[in-house]
Amino acid sequence: MVRVERVSVKQKIKWGTIVGLVLSCVSMLVLAFVAKSSSDVLRILDTEFTVEINRINDSAAHYRWRLWGNIRSLEPLHPYANPRSVSYIGPSDQNNGFIYAEIYGGFENIRNSICDLVTLSRLLNATLVLPDIQAISRLEGLSSNVTSFSYLYDVKKFISALASDVVIVRNLPPNFEEARRSKHYPIFKAKRSSSPKFYLEEILPKLKDTKFIGLIVTDGGCLRSILPRSFAELQRLRCRVAFHALHFRKEISELAEIMVERLRGSGHPFIAYHPGLKRDTLAYHGCAEIFQDLHTELIQYRRGQLIKQGILKEDLSVDSHDRKSNGSCPLMPEEVGLLLQAMGYSSITRIYLAGSEVFGGQRVLIPLRAMYPFLVDRTSICSKKELSTIIGLEPQLPTDVLEMPPVVIPKQVKSDWENAGPRPRPLPPPPDRPIYQHEREGWYGWIGEKDGEPEPSPKDLRDQAHHLLWDALDYIVSVKADAFFPGFDNDGSVWPDFSSLVKGHRLYKMASSRTYRPDRKFLAGLFNSTSDHRYHPPRNWTLAVKHHLNQSIGEDGVVRDLYESKPKLFLSYPLPECTCTTIKHADSKGNNLKKVYEGQTGCPQELINLQKEARFHDNPVDDDDDDDEKQEDDDTEPSKSHGASQLDLLSSEQDDEMDPDD
Repeated sequence: MVRVERVSVKQKIKWGTIVGLVLSCVSMLVLAFVAKSSSDVLRILDTEFTVEINRINDSAAHYRWRLWGNIRSLEPLHPYANPRSVSYIGPSDQNNGFIYAEIYGGFENIRNSICDLVTLSRLLNATLVLPDIQAISRLEGLSSNVTSFSYLYDVKKFISALASDVVIVRNLPPNFEEARRSKHYPIFKAKRSSSPKFYLEEILPKLKDTKFIGLIVTDGGCLRSILPRSFAELQRLRCRVAFHALHFRKEISELAEIMVERLRGSGHPFIAYHPGLKRDTLAYHGCAEIFQDLHTELIQYRRGQLIKQGILKEDLSVDSHDRKSNGSCPLMPEEVGLLLQAMGYSSITRIYLAGSEVFGGQRVLIPLRAMYPFLVDRTSICSKKELSTIIGLEPQLPTDVLEMPPVVIPKQVKSDWENAGPRPRPLPPPPDRPIYQHEREGWYGWIGEKDGEPEPSPKDLRDQAHHLLWDALDYIVSVKADAFFPGFDNDGSVWPDFSSLVKGHRLYKMASSRTYRPDRKFLAGLFNSTSDHRYHPPRNWTLAVKHHLNQSIGEDGVVRDLYESKPKLFLSYPLPECTCTTIKHADSKGNNLKKVYEGQTGCPQELINLQKEARFHDNPVDDDDDDDEKQEDDDTEPSKSHGASQLDLLSSEQDDEMDPDD
C-alpha cells in the first residue's frame, strides 16, 4: 500500500515536470513571436515617422522658397552695362567747357539728377564739376573738409569709376569760380523732360562760347527717361553711374552692412517695406482725406502751394476716395499687412521699415505693427552712437528765442472763437486755455496760428540733411533685402520716387530677386469688395491676392513696369539697355517673357562662367508654372505644420467672432 502511494507521488512529480517544461517552451515561443512582431511594428512606425518628418520638412522648405526664393523665369537676366559700341572712346581733355549744377530736392531727386548730369556731360563733351547739393550746402556748421557731394557719396570712387566716360573735377578753375560767385555766367533751369536734341541745339552753342554754364535741377533730373536707340550708350552710362559709380561714403556703407547682418540674424530672411507716405506726393495726387485732422490740413496746404507754383494744374479739393480707387494713392500700412498675411508670411516675419519720412507718424503704423510685431527701423537696430558716427561732429545750434505773442484783446479772441467756421482749418485752443510750448514746436506747429508755412529754421535744415543719410541707409538695406514691398511706387508724379529706384537697382543687380510690384488700382478693388470683413476675408479673396502678387514678382510685373515705370524713370527699368541674357530668344515661352527678353544681347562667356560659380540658390520659384492655382488650393494642409505662421483663412460666413473693424 505504501509502495503504491510512493509510485503515485513520483508520477505526479514526473508529469508536473513535463508540464512545466512544455509551458516554458510555449512561453519562450510566445516571447520570441512577440519580440519579432514588436520589432516589425517599431520598424514600420519608425519608417512612417521618418516619412512624416520628411514630408513636413519638404512642405516647410516648399513654402520657404515660395515666400523667399528667387524667380526662375528671370534668372537668365544679368547686369551688363559696359560700353558695347566700338566707336565709344574715352573723354578728351580738350572739351567744350565746364558744367556746374545745383541740385534741389530729396534723396531720390539727388540720385537721379547726378546720373542725368553725368550723361549730359558726356553728350555735350564737357567737364562736370561735382554737383552742389543744396539740401546740404544750406546746412550751417558744415566742415570745410566736407563738400555737399561727399556728405553722401565717395568722391574718389565716383571720379575713378567714370574716368573712361567723363572728366569730373572737384572745383572750378579760379576764373570760373569768380564768375560763379558774381553770377556772371549763363544759367539754365533744366527740366526732366528735356531731349538730347534740345541740349545739342540750344545749350551746346552757349557752352562753346562761354566755356562755362550753370544748371539748376529741381525736377529730379535734367534728361528725359526714354532716349532714341542711337543714344543707347548714354542709357548704359546712366546705369554705370547709378549702380557702379555712386558709392555711399564708407561710414554709411559699413553701418548699412551691420544693419543687414542684424536683420538676418539666426538665418532669418527679412522684407524691406517702403510706405511712400510723403507729404509732397500725397498732396500732388490729392490723397488728403485718407488721413485725418491735422494731416489733412497739411496736405491740402501743400497742394495749394503746388497749384500756385504751376507744378499741379488741378482743383484744390478732389475726392480722395476716388483717387484711392484709381490707384493714385498709396497702400496704407494696414493694407500692406493684410496683403502679406494673405501671402502666408507669418507673424514673426521681420519687416524693415524704410524711408526717413512716414507722413502720419507712428499712428498709421499701429495696425501693421499689431500684425507684425517685428516691424523695425534704423532706430530699432542701431544705437544712437552708431547713427551719430555717420553724422560726424556738428556745432551746437543756437537756442531758439521764444517770441512773445502779440497783444490781443480778450473779447476779440473770444468773439473769433465763437464765430469761427468749421474745418478744414483746425481751431486753436479756446481762449480760456493757454497755448503750451509743445503745441508751438515741430514743423506742423504753425498751422493753428498762421496762414503761411514758416521758413525752415537751422534745426529744420539740419534735420533735412540728416534725412538724406537715413535714406541712404534705407536704400542699401532695401536693395539687399530678401524681399521688397513698395507702398507707393510708380506714382506718376513729377519727381522720382524711392521705391522705383530700389526696384530698378534690384532688377539690374539680380533680376530674379523677390521684388513685389503691386497694382494699386486692382488691389483697391479687392479691398473695397471685402471692406466689411478685412481681417477675416473669404478664401477666394485670399487666392486673388496671392495670384496677383505672385504674378507681380515675375515676368508679368516686369512687363507692366516696362509700360508704366520706364517712361517716367529709366533707372526703375534699365532693360534691355543695361542687361544681357544667357538664353536664346527661342527658349523663352509666353508673350510676356518674350517682351522681357526682347532686345537683349547675349552675355559674354566670361560673365556666364562667373554667374555659374556665383549661383547659390537651391529651389528658385518658377512663376511660369500653370499649376499655381492648384498649389494655392493645397495651402491649408501644410499650414498645420506652421502653426501660427499661416493666416486664418476662415470666410466671413464661417466666422462668428467679433470683427476687429467693428
